Amino acid sequence: MALLADFSVTASPDRRLVEVYDADAYLGDEAAMDAAEVQVVAGNGYHLYLLSLQPDIDVRVTVRVWDTPPKPPAEAEGQVPVSIESATGTLIFGQLTLGPAGEMALPRPGVYEGYAWWAGREAASAYYDETLGEIADDWSPEQIREAWNRCPADERYVLDLSFVRDPAPDDENDADGK
Repeated sequence: MALLADFSVTASPDRRLVEVYDADAYLGDEAAMDAAEVQVVAGNGYHLYLLSLQPDIDVRVTVRVWDTPPKPPAEAEGQVPVSIESATGTLIFGQLTLGPAGEMALPRPGVYEGYAWWAGREAASAYYDETLGEIADDWSPEQIREAWNRCPADERYVLDLSFVRDPAPDDENDADGK
């Protein structure tokens, strides 16, 4: 099993969500967002939504492209099968209202399948809840930001994927080659 591409980014889970999507897939999907509430990671084919249990502590998102995706490691708190189609060959890591956190060039445009797994989610949430109880009225925004930066938990989401096929044609003319 060979690693073909690897990209990581730190992102703010704006409204508790980070999204990964094809560069041309601009519209969100409320049903997929709702599914992330249950599955932690869910998508609609062009968007994947990763749901954190807290909205303020940065998380790490990694996409790894393999010739064959490995099984999630033993330390994973959870896992779910995923699929994402990227007609452009570029994935965007979005922070909802905060904008993109980064972008990754895939080895080639197409449909990628594999697993999403996560670790540190519960520990980051526990730290967040505990810290919220300690924040006093006189804390400055800088003090609060420093408290979030001191989180001892490394909340991370990993997408281990492999290429499965070329992207679907955009329309009938593309399918006919005209």
